[in-house]
Amino acid sequence: MTADLSQHIAGLDALELSNRERQSLASRVWARSWPMISAIVLVLAAWELVVLSGWRPEYVLPGPVTVLEDLWNRLGEAEFYEALGVTMRRAITGFAIAVLVGLVVGAAVSRVRPLRAALGSLITGLQTMPSIAWFPLAILFFKLSESAIMFVVVLGAAPSIANGLIAGVDYTPPILLRAGHILGLRRLALYRHVILPASLPSFLSGLKQGWAFAWRSLMAGELLVIIAHQASIGEQLDNARELSDAPGLLATMIVILIIGIVVDMCFGAADNALRRRWGLDQRVG
Repeated sequence: MTADLSQHIAGLDALELSNRERQSLASRVWARSWPMISAIVLVLAAWELVVLSGWRPEYVLPGPVTVLEDLWNRLGEAEFYEALGVTMRRAITGFAIAVLVGLVVGAAVSRVRPLRAALGSLITGLQTMPSIAWFPLAILFFKLSESAIMFVVVLGAAPSIANGLIAGVDYTPPILLRAGHILGLRRLALYRHVILPASLPSFLSGLKQGWAFAWRSLMAGELLVIIAHQASIGEQLDNARELSDAPGLLATMIVILIIGIVVDMCFGAADNALRRRWGLDQRVG
């Protein structure tokens, strides 16, 4: 039976099937790409129209061609990649620490009722607090150092991650908990094999929100805490402002935006993979 089926799809039939699969992949890529491409074209066109209207002098608001040329030139400079490396190292390190803190705090608060009563509202309050408000305290504690930046990045991201895990645990179906107890799972084993997998969708949303807070906190920190002889994206942004370098300033802002978009796409891919694994992706084609 299998041999007959293989013979049927051999030769030209197999080639036709392969072409259909390639066309299907190309159509899916195009379907996801064209809205983003259209948005970029519309933004660039609107930007150019504002420049042509003379709303601001060109040395204050340069056109997209000038800014993109500046960005292209930056891509050939070693200092740009050094600054990018420092910023991304800080972002990844701070976010990783925030994930660890958020995971521990969220797990403890979600399962221990006295801790929930004591810390539940405090975590939400910390989440709503603007990250910029932490910098005077951070500078008082750590002076103008990298530790001050890390302190604010972690405080900006950890509450969102903890709240994401808490919400996921709260909405774990009771039937799964009962099944885990029947199978003999207790405490850490129950958490590892039942509660954490069930809370993944909410936890992933908390991670995404936590990254957004971490990235915003980091950019604010690099603008406020300038460390000597250490380039960063925020430091380049501040230098462009000091020198009234509008093309350089806007080019740096585009880099910050692109990094945010790329990370968001990574979280989107993780979310889609989780949906497919759980059979929740209802899209056709």
